[in-house]
Amino acid sequence: MNKIAIFVDVQNIYYTTRQAYHRQFNYRKFWERIGYEGEIVSATAYAIQRADDKQIKFQDALKHIGFTVKLKPYIQRLDGSAKGDWDVGITIDVMEAAKEVDTIVLLSGDGDFDLLLKKIRMDYNVTAQVYGVPALTANSLINAATRYQPIEEDLLL
Repeated sequence: MNKIAIFVDVQNIYYTTRQAYHRQFNYRKFWERIGYEGEIVSATAYAIQRADDKQIKFQDALKHIGFTVKLKPYIQRLDGSAKGDWDVGITIDVMEAAKEVDTIVLLSGDGDFDLLLKKIRMDYNVTAQVYGVPALTANSLINAATRYQPIEEDLLL
């Protein structure tokens, strides 16, 4: 059976689906879809920790579906900008998982992950699927994936 590991760049998916569709991503429907492709052996959602009731409810919902939720503190800089980047953490976890699974599924449109996907495909011969909003997913990421799945109406709430 196809062993699958899922990695979700929560901030990226939240902002791109909101910008493109003014709607939220349907994680439950996504989980069901991936479940038909094989055995989900791990699923991790990377998010920013804020003491906000809506965020806590959302994170609890992800856990209930089956995701492990990893949180990083929200950092507000003096200039007003914010920081909450999980790229290195996601990369490390994907590299480790690629040794154990057949398929890596990445939910993100961030082109910074293109080198990661090329590396795991070459070194571990895994399938690398990317789910991202079409207009907001880097072409380099799409090209680095074995398969690109556009996030469209059918995966939205």
